[in-house]
Order: sequence, then C-alpha cells, then structure tokens
Amino acid sequence: MNMKPAVVTLETRSAPLDLAKRQETPCGYLNRTIAYHGILLNMPATNFHSVAEDKTIEQDIASSHIKSLRTAIWVFDIDHSKVVWANEAALKVWGAETLDELKAREMASDMSVSVAQRLKQYQEDFTKSDVSYAEVWTLYPDGNPVTLDVHFKGYHFSDGRIGMLCEAMSQRSETPDGLRSAEALLHTSVMISLYDQNGNVLYSNPAARASLPENVNNLPDRFFHQSDYFNLTGQLQLNGGCQTSTQIKTTRGVRWHEITARECLDAVTGQKAILLSEIDITELKETEQHAQFLADHDTLTGLPNRNFVQKIIPKKLISALEFDEKLAFLLIDVDRFKTVNDTLGHAAGDDLLVQVSARLLDISKNKGMVARLGGDEFLICLSNLQSWDEVDEFCIRLVREFQTIFTISEKELHATLSVGVSRYPEDADNIHELLRFADVAMYEAKKDGRNNYSCFNSRLREKIDGQMTLERDLRGAIEANQFELFYQPRLNSFTNEIVGGEALIRWNHPTRGMLMPNQFIDTAEEMGLINEIGDWVMTQAASEQAYLEQIGFPITVSLNLSPKQFDFTNMLANVLSLQERTGCSPEKIELEITETTLMRNDKFTRDLLATIQDRGFGIAIDDFGTGYSNLAYIQNYPVTSLKIDRSFISNIDKNHAVTQLIVSLCKLLHINAVAEGVETQEQLDWLRRHGCKEYQGFLFSPPINRSAFLQLLQSQKGLMNFESENQIYPLLQSSTG
Repeated sequence: MNMKPAVVTLETRSAPLDLAKRQETPCGYLNRTIAYHGILLNMPATNFHSVAEDKTIEQDIASSHIKSLRTAIWVFDIDHSKVVWANEAALKVWGAETLDELKAREMASDMSVSVAQRLKQYQEDFTKSDVSYAEVWTLYPDGNPVTLDVHFKGYHFSDGRIGMLCEAMSQRSETPDGLRSAEALLHTSVMISLYDQNGNVLYSNPAARASLPENVNNLPDRFFHQSDYFNLTGQLQLNGGCQTSTQIKTTRGVRWHEITARECLDAVTGQKAILLSEIDITELKETEQHAQFLADHDTLTGLPNRNFVQKIIPKKLISALEFDEKLAFLLIDVDRFKTVNDTLGHAAGDDLLVQVSARLLDISKNKGMVARLGGDEFLICLSNLQSWDEVDEFCIRLVREFQTIFTISEKELHATLSVGVSRYPEDADNIHELLRFADVAMYEAKKDGRNNYSCFNSRLREKIDGQMTLERDLRGAIEANQFELFYQPRLNSFTNEIVGGEALIRWNHPTRGMLMPNQFIDTAEEMGLINEIGDWVMTQAASEQAYLEQIGFPITVSLNLSPKQFDFTNMLANVLSLQERTGCSPEKIELEITETTLMRNDKFTRDLLATIQDRGFGIAIDDFGTGYSNLAYIQNYPVTSLKIDRSFISNIDKNHAVTQLIVSLCKLLHINAVAEGVETQEQLDWLRRHGCKEYQGFLFSPPINRSAFLQLLQSQKGLMNFESENQIYPLLQSSTG
C-alpha cells in the first residue's frame, strides 16, 4: 500500500553513550538535526534480505523478549537505507500497519547527503568500538511530526555488515527554532567542531567529521604548519577569538581553511573549550594564487616580471644588509631584437624570447633570480657573492654562452647580449637607483659595440649627476628667459641674396655657458618639456618674422619641430594660433620636420600637416637622405621644401649621383631644394650647375644671434645699423612682455 513519504529528523548528541546507564552525553546541548526522506514502496522483504537473515534477526531480537515491549525498537540497515525489523511499538511510531510494509519502504532516494554522510560516520564508529549514541529524531508518519529520544548502537548482521539497533525511549517536544537551527547546522557545509583545552574533540558536525583524516586525533595535529596552531591559540588567549586562513590536513589532503575560533565553556562539563567553524577556501586561494602569479610573472616566458621585482628586491636588500651580503644586478638587452620582429615576425620574436629566457635560467642556475622586465629586457640578480670578481666571471660566461646560434622559424640566427651591471651596496642602496645605474651601464655596453658587458663606475656616475643637474636646470630655463634664437641665413644659390633664416635654439646656461641643442633637446624630450620649449621657439621665431617683414625684410623663417611634439594634443593649436598671437605671415613660416616624423605615415600626422599647410604655413623635410624616406612618403605629405643633408654636400664628388637625383626629384614634384652645410665655393658651383635653388652653410655664415642676422640683412641693402637692441626688437619685446 502506497503511503506518503516519511521524513525522519535526527537531533544528534554525538558523544558515545552507554545504553544501560542512559546517561546524558558530554555534548548534550550541542543538538544537531539529521533529516532524510523515505519513499514508501510495496516491495517484498526478500528483495532486500534473505529469509535466513530475517529469521536471524527475529531470533536475536525475540530472545530478549523485545518484540512485546511497549518501547519502540527497530533495526536499520545503513548500507541499504531500510528498516529490516521492528517491534509492534516501532510499527506504530513509523505509522506502518505491518512489518513487511515498513521493510518495503526504500529511504535512500530522498536521503540528503548530510544524513547519508552522518550514518556512514556512525557505521565507522560501530566498526571500531562498542559505542552508543543518544539523539533526538523527528519522524513524519502520515506527515505528522513525532519527536523521540532515540538511543542506538551498532548491530552486526550475519553477513558481517553493521547496521543500527535503535530504541525510542520517550516522546519529546522541541521548539521550532531549536529543530530548524539543529537541522541547518547538520546540513551546512561549514565545519563546526568543539575541542577541550587539550585539543581533544568533544563534538563535530557531519561536515567537520568528514574532513578529519584517520591519523589525525586532535586539534594541533590538524595544522599543516604548527606555527599556525600556536598563532591561533595565542590569539585566543589574548583576544578570546580570532579569524585566520591556514593550511589544514584533511581527508582530501592539505587544504586551505578559513577558521573562525572563539573560547567558550562546554555546556556539559563547564570546562573551557574552543569552538571552531571552518570553510574550505582552497579553490578561492588557488584562484588568488593564480591571479597573483599572473600579476607577478611574464605570461610568455613564465619568468618573474617587473612588478615582482619591485616587490621582492627591497626585501633582498634588507636581508643583504642584515647579513652583510653582496648583490649584483645585471640588466640585459637582446641586441638588434627589433630586426628579428621586423624580418621574421612577432611570433618568431616571441620564440626567441622564450629561448633566451631558458638559456638565462640555465646559466644562472643556483646563482640568482632571472626576471623579464618587458620587451627584450631581462634582469639577473646575483646573490651570495664572495667578491666582485665573481660578477666579471659570470658576465664573461654569459656573453660567451650567447655566441651559440638560435634556431627560430627553421632559421639560424645570432642573438647577442648587451649587459649593464650595478652593485649593492657599492653603487646604490635602493632598487630604483640600482636598476637605473644598470641601465646606464647597459647603454654604455651598446655604445661600445654590443655583445659585451659594462659595469657602472665613477665616470658614469658623474654623467648621471650631470644629467640630473641638467634636468633640474632645464625646468626653470624658460621662466628664467635663458633661451635664445640664433639664425643661419638661407640664400638664393644664384644671387646669394638672403631669402630666409633657420631659427636655432641656444641655451644661455648660467654656469655652463652657451649650450647647443644636442646638449639638452634629448633631455627635454625625455622629460616631456619639448612641447613647452617648442612653443617658445615658434612664438619667438614668428614674432621675429613679423617684425622683419614690417621693417622691409619679408624673408622666410624656418624652425624645427621635434617628432615628440606630435604626441601633444595642443601642438596643432599652438601652430594655428601663431598669426593671431604674433602677427606673422603664415606663408613666411616654414616648419621643418624629420624623416622620423615622415615615417609614421599615419592618417593623424598627414591630416595635421595638411591642416597646417591649408592655413598657409610651409613644411620642409630636414636632413633628407639620412633616413628611410622615399618618393611614396613624400607624395603623401604636403611638402614645400626638401633640405638635402650636409653629408651629401660635404662629399659631393662621391655622392654627386644621389644628390643630383634628389635635386631632380624636387624639380619633378615642384618642391624647393635647399642644400645644407655648404662650406666651399666648389660645392656651391656644383649646386648652381645642377639647379639647386637655395643653400645655407658656413661658406656664407654660421648660425648667428638675431642682432648679427639683422645686420646682415641691412648690409645687403646698404642700411645703417640700429643703435641698440631696443630699437631692433621693439615689436618682439612688446609681444613677449
């Protein structure tokens, strides 16, 4: 006969209990609930037990005259989740009319994981010793809850298996909150345990019990690191509670648990106890560790990255200071790596970097840490050094080992190294300076021909100190009005008339005297000051052009633009506002760009230069022939002049064919050709014969200050010199304040 499903709730007091004495358990107030659902089916008993087994149980139980007792008694088969025998009182408790009906009920399908786990735990206990338990069970015959005090112990079947002999002592009522909280505690995956002061377990819920390995008997043994246990107990003594993440020995191996612990009193004995709740956070910890690994390591080579270096090196320095240890930092750059990328592709470049990292690891084995800082730049930190001679020996071996050919994309190639070395504590005592000094030394190695190493030294320190001083002084140079424009006249090749002047910046340094552009422009670019300086040059040159035109010299003034200025968003606005700010004539202002700028060949640069030309400004290509420019690039840009590099002019006999080709190209494209660096009459005569329209150079004049330049212009017209600077530049002074 089909019946409604029955739900059994077991409120557990999980300490052993002697059935005969029926005393309260030590954890009597730590009630837990075990719930399982039994689906009642009409199944013959023989589907489960043999007749012989049934008779064995009947004889065993009947011999004690238990069948007729008013106390409910039954035998539960844990392996098959079935009641296999019950007396009359038990049948009434279970709501079954006959024993066969009760035996036919299959309870496994709806049994929760927690209940099945708990029953298996009891079965293990029964196997080890003759223990008994007392619990509160709630049964649901016909859907009506019946709460009972149940005592149970192991029952040995004839086939050797172990079940449970259960005795319902009396009916008991529990509050709804008590039953629900006990059931929640039983089914939760949170591991709850109670330990005495010696670390012996007093209680553990199913989740905690399931995680406990067989060979671990007390709380200290559970910790993978004993120091973590002592830290926990120390925190308990100080604060009465703590929360920590630590590695714990479990049935699944060593796992990460987040533990919340507090001191309490055992409700049975009144003695001090430790209550633990634990959550397995291994997956979270592994995810965090993986994320941290990715943050601290290069994804291509697996080596530590710059982020890791910035964290670990300061700790190494502290340790080295404490133990008076020497450290060396080798900054390594793969020579001509860009060529590999450009010729074989980035995949080949990545393959090379992987092979380089493997070779560096092999060479540095047991000597220090290898890291990839980015691109083709690596770092080796050598430790445990007894003398600096070891560093030289290592560097020599390192450079030698990279003479061996690499095979990349089925092609053999050399990949030599340039290595810069800094030393701790001799050179510096912090990671920032140590890496910077190693970088300076590495560039010295490159200047010396690559494929070698260079150590930081006093000469390089002086160079750095000078660079730092230069950077400091450069920041205040504009405000202090220390810059000045010189002009090199640009002439008509056939009439020798001055038709323009190239504005060239000079720095009147207060202590170092007059500095040329090559002494500070690179630094200005690195510091991000080039746009500010470049705008000053444009403003001064445009103001000078406006004044010269006003007094009768409508010549073209050209000025240089750094490729770095194109990286600033306000550069175009600075150019387009020149006419409004200075009163200049845009058609008399020519902006000189380098072939590096031309090589960008991107839409942004083309559009920017087209906008500048549309507003009337001229555009010249400076030092043409020294880069990679070709006809296609020139056609893509609105170029008005092309300045032939001085290297072609200085050796015109050898370079005459190329120089003549450039002049012919300018004629074809209707571009004005200007020869730079003309120093001899023979060079000028050649330019005239081949139709080069303009030139500039020392043959006529070196770059001169603005007063001397104006005097040259005046002398060509036979004019008198102005008496003072204020008479020469009144407009310029008013425009600049």
